[in-house]
Amino acid sequence: MKPSIEKLKKFFKLESDRNYDNKAVMGGLQSMLEGWQLEARADDVPEELIQAVIVRLRDYHRLSETSRKETLHGIWVRVLKETGSEEVIKPLANETTAEHDVPTQQHQLENEDIQENTSQSKAESAPEDQTKSQKSDRMVAFEGPSAALNASIKVLPRVGDQKAKTLNRLGIFTLGDMLYYFPRRYDDYSQLTPIRQLQYNQMTTVIGTVQSVSSRKIRSGRSTLVEAVVSDGSGALRVTWFNQPWITNKLRRGMQIVLSGKVEQYLGRLTINSPELDTVERKNLHTNRIVPIYPLTAKITQRWLRNQMDHVVNYWAPRVQDPLPETVLDSVDLISLSEALRQAHFPDSQDALHAARYRLAFDEIFLLQLGVIRQKQAWQDRHGRVFELPEEWLENQLNLLPFKLTQAQQQVLGEVRNDLASGRPMNRLIQGDVGSGKTVIAAIAAAIVTHADAQVAVMAPTSILAEQHYQNFSEMLTGEGHDLLPEQVRLMIGATSESEKNEIRSGLQSGTIKIVVGTHALIEDPVNFKDLELVIIDEQHRFGVNQRASLRAKGSNPHLMVMTATPIPRSLALSIYGDLDLSIIDELPPGRQVVETHVLTPLERERAYRLIQAQIESGHQAFIIYPLVEESDKSDEKAAVEEQAHLKNDIFPDFKVGLLHGRLRPAEKEEVMTQFRNGDFQILVSTSVVEVGVDIPNATVMLIEGAHRFGLAQLHQLRGRVGRGSAKSYCLLIPLSDEAVDNERLRAMEETNDGFVLAERDLEQRGPGDFLGMRQSGFSELKMAKLTDVKLIEKARREAISLFERDPVLEQPEHQLIKEALERFWQPEDGDIS
Repeated sequence: MKPSIEKLKKFFKLESDRNYDNKAVMGGLQSMLEGWQLEARADDVPEELIQAVIVRLRDYHRLSETSRKETLHGIWVRVLKETGSEEVIKPLANETTAEHDVPTQQHQLENEDIQENTSQSKAESAPEDQTKSQKSDRMVAFEGPSAALNASIKVLPRVGDQKAKTLNRLGIFTLGDMLYYFPRRYDDYSQLTPIRQLQYNQMTTVIGTVQSVSSRKIRSGRSTLVEAVVSDGSGALRVTWFNQPWITNKLRRGMQIVLSGKVEQYLGRLTINSPELDTVERKNLHTNRIVPIYPLTAKITQRWLRNQMDHVVNYWAPRVQDPLPETVLDSVDLISLSEALRQAHFPDSQDALHAARYRLAFDEIFLLQLGVIRQKQAWQDRHGRVFELPEEWLENQLNLLPFKLTQAQQQVLGEVRNDLASGRPMNRLIQGDVGSGKTVIAAIAAAIVTHADAQVAVMAPTSILAEQHYQNFSEMLTGEGHDLLPEQVRLMIGATSESEKNEIRSGLQSGTIKIVVGTHALIEDPVNFKDLELVIIDEQHRFGVNQRASLRAKGSNPHLMVMTATPIPRSLALSIYGDLDLSIIDELPPGRQVVETHVLTPLERERAYRLIQAQIESGHQAFIIYPLVEESDKSDEKAAVEEQAHLKNDIFPDFKVGLLHGRLRPAEKEEVMTQFRNGDFQILVSTSVVEVGVDIPNATVMLIEGAHRFGLAQLHQLRGRVGRGSAKSYCLLIPLSDEAVDNERLRAMEETNDGFVLAERDLEQRGPGDFLGMRQSGFSELKMAKLTDVKLIEKARREAISLFERDPVLEQPEHQLIKEALERFWQPEDGDIS
């Protein structure tokens, strides 16, 4: 027997045992209809049968004891017939054996009611009676089985194929999607205000009596205006609705109504235009409360969606099983998941809403932490090749460098050496500001691995950066005193000829090539290694997880080092990169210049040009950055292609001006950068393609047009392209308009050169997208949690670690729900989290 039918049987049995006093369920049998019909549809009970049950029980509380007995008797006979069941309800057993016991008139009434109900379902269902308490809702709801959250939304009343397709556009496919489709904001109408105390621009709720209502045509008959006068004894208020003529039929003189909206002014008198409207005796979903405002799409209204949400949340939220054990709930002082879901949609107060959002945010961060900790645990359980080398050899390698390592570099190198000697694969993220010397650490790690005759792969996001790494690795690791020959370090990018690629592939497979530097070309088949033991990935957020996994899979548990010049806020590092060991190079090498930064108005552009001219005449070079490649009708922003011609012909006719952007072929990009590096161009006009890794020590000016279009992290990266030599350097930011000049975000660039300070501000203002570039793995997008909430993240991480210490594989019975939630949250995807 289906769960919904089993439930009906239980209610009927209890009701018959109680002599039909209508107390088998708190609130009466009629109070369970709304929830039961959802469950019955989820069980695929025939719709006609569902409607029959609803129709017969809708007025059950008004019937006499004898009529109630006959009603239950008739319903159960029909249930037995249409479900093929033979179970009976004692003491009705002797009465529920044949359909002919049901009077013909009763069948006729059922059919009439079904037709009436079917036609009524096309209109918006009336809100429930306000007297139905939340307490009775919960008691009824807990009578049944767990929530069927995977059931299609088409089990909901008035949701057919077309409405379902419309909801699908919002990402709502199941009842579970409905529960977790949260409001984007709330309008607080919970404070009632007497009419005489209303103030202009106030969001408020008024309860009053309709004094008059009328409608008239306006705008040459194209629109309808409904006007009503409402009084509450303290005063009278005129309210209006545009193009809602049905309100005229809904309102009657003397009716008590609840209005919620914004107080406005017309001809010196206060009014409310198009307020939300409810009658006093009904349950208020749209007025006199904190009202949820949901994201919408075409053909879906707030009122309709709010009513649907009310059905789903009231019935299904209490049935959702809470995955968090009592120990976690008590430790963090969290409300139940059922209560959080209910309050997140229809909060009783601002405090209740805050508690609900906090609980739901904790769940997201907790599951996120469980995922990254599980990944770290799985990685640490693997075996990695041990690389231990004599101190004397390492000392010789360091002495061959043209500079001395900073204290921060020495500390990070020590952490890397410990990883390589641990017997477990290294899984380390090295982050450091622009020019802090991450590449040196990577090169030394590569030297340690190749000294043991193993291989290293270095992957960069662009051909330009790959070429630069290739040159740096070649200079630092080959030549006199080094183990490697120049031909053992190779570059493989998209522009590499096919014949050379074949030669490199052969050398990697035979083991004669020890280090290969490249872009995504490295992960394309048939690139195979003889003994890949170290994978180094630069600007790792530019790569998807599948790309990293593909490269790592070309070895057998190789060590992994990922690097980024984007300073990552602590909260983000804990959340997204929690599976990685973190090293920070927070000290710049001696001689690095602090770049002087200024925000200029568009009218001050000439000052910037004069500074560039002076710097070039002193033998230096300059970058000029634009947000777009080419001009667009959709934007007033300046673009690189058009502006390069203007600068070359009109502003700097005596200087050579180069052009670089992402639409150039890789070979063309490399040629332009080589020319600029060699001094063939004094000025390089570019898009943000130069953001990462380009090293031009002679460049002293970075002019960024349309600076408001870039995030702080990106502006800081661009600024890092200058100040790499010994000469004083400048960064000039010019937004599109004068109004944007005082933008607090841009002014932060003037205040500090500390990338971590800027990263924190960027995370607060723009969210994590600037740091991630793309989703790092398969986990769901966070709906409630903010990755700026360090305290919540640390609390969730602490609880996650504690849980894994008690139950590393989540096999204990009390942790099964967490395990299931974790699998849902981290949607299956091949590859690493990091």
